[in-house]
Amino acid sequence: MSKAFSHVLGLCALSGALVASSATLADERDVYGWVENAVIDHWDITVKAKLDSGALTSSLDARDIETFEKEGEEWVRFRLQLEDQGSGETFSDEIERPLHREQTVRGAGGSDERPVVLLDICMGNTVYEEQFSLRDREEMIYPMLLGRRTISHLGLLDVENTFLQDPECSEDADYVAFDPEDDQD
Repeated sequence: MSKAFSHVLGLCALSGALVASSATLADERDVYGWVENAVIDHWDITVKAKLDSGALTSSLDARDIETFEKEGEEWVRFRLQLEDQGSGETFSDEIERPLHREQTVRGAGGSDERPVVLLDICMGNTVYEEQFSLRDREEMIYPMLLGRRTISHLGLLDVENTFLQDPECSEDADYVAFDPEDDQD
């Protein structure tokens, strides 16, 4: 066997091992459909969420959004008005959260500033602390949009299917805290 042929065989074996390794890694990650139910953990509200790989930051339907100062820090006050997918009842409450950051969103209609807060959501059997920009999504089909930052924490996205994972987080569920490196664009 020539040295060149032996080298090619070695590269083929290595390539096959890498593909097998990638397939095994992919098999270990959860797969989510392009629409899933998510539970907003603190308030135990189940909402429909669209997983949107075209958006970077997740977004949540919020009304009457205002920023204010509390104990020397910037906070956001907003109203959630969401239909709970579990009970069919409308959850409506005024929420106050620390302002995590401001986000500039640019589109065909111009640009606007949106406040971003951290919220815990249950997806599958894990609670994730994620960034959500707040905006009035009343005219949208889905009150929650999960962007690439969140999707990258969840697992794989199957764009052909919906509702592949049920949110079932118990008190001892795994918790994935916000990673400050996620603020890098």
